[in-house]
Amino acid sequence: MELADQDWELLSSLLPGNWRELAAETGALKGLRKSKSADGLLRTLLMHLGCGHSLRETVARARAAGLADLSDVALLKRLRKSEEWLRRLCVELFRENGATAEDAELPLRAFDGTTVKEPGRGSLWRLHYGVRLPSLECDFFEPTSAKGAGTGESLSRFPVQAGDLVLADRGYSTGPGLRHAADCGGHAAVRVNTSSLRLRSADGQPFDLLGAVSSPKRAGAVGSWAATVEVEGGEPVAGRLCAIRKTREAARLAMAKLRRAAVRKQRRLRPETLEYAKYVIVFTTFPEADFDAAAVLRWYRLRWQVELVFKRFKSLAGLGHLPKHDPTSARAWLYGKLLVALLTEKTLRHASAVSPWGFDWRTMLPQSMA
Repeated sequence: MELADQDWELLSSLLPGNWRELAAETGALKGLRKSKSADGLLRTLLMHLGCGHSLRETVARARAAGLADLSDVALLKRLRKSEEWLRRLCVELFRENGATAEDAELPLRAFDGTTVKEPGRGSLWRLHYGVRLPSLECDFFEPTSAKGAGTGESLSRFPVQAGDLVLADRGYSTGPGLRHAADCGGHAAVRVNTSSLRLRSADGQPFDLLGAVSSPKRAGAVGSWAATVEVEGGEPVAGRLCAIRKTREAARLAMAKLRRAAVRKQRRLRPETLEYAKYVIVFTTFPEADFDAAAVLRWYRLRWQVELVFKRFKSLAGLGHLPKHDPTSARAWLYGKLLVALLTEKTLRHASAVSPWGFDWRTMLPQSMA
């Protein structure tokens, strides 16, 4: 336990400075009959959320470690009461990743999905979730089967309100999904999947995507072209293609990743696929009067800022028992997983800035030398 306590001291130092006060402010500690310790509660919750232990195993471990004396039912209730606390912790850490106050002025929503394999012989689920940015307020959460028709990633799964500005990755780059967002009065910006979007130019001719995006020759140069997306059995979606050329090093890394994936999957890369890797290409229906190409890419960059967090979340989502029926515990579970992902990212950043001793070397120096 001495080693575990040392690890906890380091981990808790990465939390927002007011994390204990937030526990009391949000009611996470309300109703605890015994020790109202924010430390003990969060450590117990992280056993469940970060390590993937079941509720029953978690309370057994917490009791043996002297952290908490709860039943598995009581822990589930405590998880529900901690929903807002976990969300507020995520928001504070998310802001450290670069989200700014001005982002809150726009109705930005990020949609994503991942598969969740429960421990042992548990079920395989697909988790669809939507969060508002930068507040990280979860406004949609739905687990479905991971197999079968209608279970894949699509904007059509999400309720979209008029005026919403939706950000999604290339998995949502489909005509029917974009049509759904447009019919609901929302606007979308999705990373282009060159194999799934059927693009047309303004005159109805097939859109020469590679020829268009190849025109910017300088790293950081931005281009924009009017285009429509064909929708089978529906009206086409009118919008714009916005692209920015990557730096030479970023393009090299992207192409190397594609080559490794092709070798692993035993597939042959098309030459145009490697060319597309030199650019970030987004299809958007954002109003052009309010968002020029640079603005679209700048707002989509907010998606990039959390992409690593989402990827980390996806790797962690399968480590735990997914609440499937109770919306409150499901949202709390999501926030807890995001918190673990954000702490993981911060720990990695911290590790690159500390000495081999495991702490900031400047804390060892006299004040006059720091």
